[in-house]
Amino acid sequence: MATMKDVAIKAGVSIATVSAVLSGAAFVSQPLKARVEQAITELSYARNAMARSLKRGNSSLIGLIVPDITNPFFTTFVDHAQRAAHAAGYTVLLGISGNDPIRERDALDLMRSHQAAGIILCPTGETDGYANIGKSVGTTKIVLVDNASDITDVDSVVMDNQLAAELAARHLLRLGHQQIAVISGPEFQFVSQVRQSAFVKMLADKSIQLDSELVSRGNFREQEAYQAARQILLRNKKPTAIFVANNLMLIGVMRAIAELALRVPEDISVVSIDDFAWAAAFHPALTVVKQPIEEMATVAFQRLLARIGNDLTPPQRHQALPELIVRQSSSKVAT
Repeated sequence: MATMKDVAIKAGVSIATVSAVLSGAAFVSQPLKARVEQAITELSYARNAMARSLKRGNSSLIGLIVPDITNPFFTTFVDHAQRAAHAAGYTVLLGISGNDPIRERDALDLMRSHQAAGIILCPTGETDGYANIGKSVGTTKIVLVDNASDITDVDSVVMDNQLAAELAARHLLRLGHQQIAVISGPEFQFVSQVRQSAFVKMLADKSIQLDSELVSRGNFREQEAYQAARQILLRNKKPTAIFVANNLMLIGVMRAIAELALRVPEDISVVSIDDFAWAAAFHPALTVVKQPIEEMATVAFQRLLARIGNDLTPPQRHQALPELIVRQSSSKVAT
């Protein structure tokens, strides 16, 4: 790998001149600048971003930690966050916690050791586990996204999960469904708790009591959701509809439905939280409650930039609004 010294020798100038061209910190005549830039191109010289950042007293790195990159929600979120960071001149250092709080802590420590200017964290742990996350990371700026309760000492960006579950429930109620199954996320996660409790309450408000045997946890994982759905759908008294709390579990649920030769929506209607690229390509196309992922990524990055810029206002919480997208996987209950 070429060094600054190699560039200087190639261009026939001093290392100080190369440094001045790279940083723009001092005037360099156009002929010398052109020679340096040509040498940089010919040698494919890449500046050491960390060394440059440390020299000028700040970092061009932004940490981004997500639980599961195979989940379409987080894949899309990473893409939008990376675009926002690049436009602002930052490089994203990606960490994947694998839904493991210990790995999440290790990723936080790694990013702090790399002098990241700030971190966007999509928490994987328990609801009350992030109440003092700001204090625990010291001077590092941090913003929580997605599975973040309102009990925290840092900025957070979430979807209105209560409204999302209510939109799904109202839709199924309008179609006349009362025998509804629920595949929910982990019991200990805030986002899972809100989605399940809001859905159940909406039905209870209409005097519909969910059968406890139709409520099962897929823990936001495809295989676990598949197994949970099979167990529910093999009962003698089958539900007429199923509510799935995220898109990765939806894939597992649709696998179970297909293996049991059930028709959607003729035999069972399906509604899920999270839209994703394949949802409209399924046959039938899937009814979902869409999360505004681009908005969430953009706002999270803007809040992080504000904190990096020494914004000292109290922690802010942004709730993005979901949208019900009705497709062919849900229909009126058969009579």
